[in-house]
Formats: sequence, structure tokens, C-alpha cells
Amino acid sequence: MRRFLLRGLIRSPLTEKAPASSDVALEELGNAVGKAARQRLGRSLSIRQIDAGSCNGCELEIHALNNAYYDLERFGLHFVASPRHADVLLVTGPVTRNMAEALERTWNATPDPKWVVAAGDCARDGGCFAGSYAIAGGVSSVVPVDLHIPGCPPTPTALLEGLLAVLEKAES
Repeated sequence: MRRFLLRGLIRSPLTEKAPASSDVALEELGNAVGKAARQRLGRSLSIRQIDAGSCNGCELEIHALNNAYYDLERFGLHFVASPRHADVLLVTGPVTRNMAEALERTWNATPDPKWVVAAGDCARDGGCFAGSYAIAGGVSSVVPVDLHIPGCPPTPTALLEGLLAVLEKAES
């Protein structure tokens, strides 16, 4: 055991360094999302996040959008507590049978124009949980979906790109 620990201290890590993210690219992407929201809606974009039965991997990446590095608020985007104030429903996880009715009610409570974004592979088709007796299916089996953001979990940058894609699609 001692030899194993000493070898771990002497040897360098086997992992590669993460690629350097471009602060300029992130700034441009965020500004593009904010500008598209103001052009389309005349105001900031309000997002209501819904966990329909996920493992919380996607939620961790969504919460990263509010940290000091990504700081979603500086682009004029913010999360709201009520679907009545939301423009976008950001749904994660496969829809469980217990959450199907709640998701549908949330969708009905959201005023028009509204968009539904399914974030993550599980939200698309149930992911690794598909076929379980407790799963109703992907988000599109309960409410209409405007955009799927792939990934397990999707990165915060992919989430920003997805929001921009929804707004640009709505303009055309």
C-alpha cells in the first residue's frame, strides 16, 4: 500500500490539461444571446428550469451558468421561479410518470411566446433510463419541444448556444 501511495506522489498525472477556453468567445456568445433576446422580445430572456427526473448532472452545468465565470445575468438572461414569468422552459432529465402532469401544467401556465428546450440526452429520449416502468419518455412525449441540446451533460457553452439557436429560429 505504501509503495502505491509513493508511486502516486512521484508520478505526474495521466490526464491532459483542459483546453483553454476563450473569454472573448464566451463574451461574444453571451452578447449575441442577449441581443437576440432583446430583438425578439424587447426585453431580457427569462428561463424557468424544470427537473423532470434527471440525475442532476445537467443541473450542475445549468447552475454553472450563474457562477462568476459565465455570469448569465450580465447578458440579460435570468432564471425565474414561476412559469408565468418565463419565456423558455429548460427541461432536464427523462420525464418520470410522476412529473408528466406537472410538466404539462407548467407548459400550460407559461405565456406565449414560449419555447421548450430539452437539455441533455435523457431529455431527448429517456437516455439510459428509457424503457423503465417509471419513465414516461423524453420531454417531447409530454410537451412540444423547440430544441434539443445534446450532451451528458451539456456544457454551459452548449446551453448558451442552444438558447441563441432558439431565439434565432424564432426570428425566422
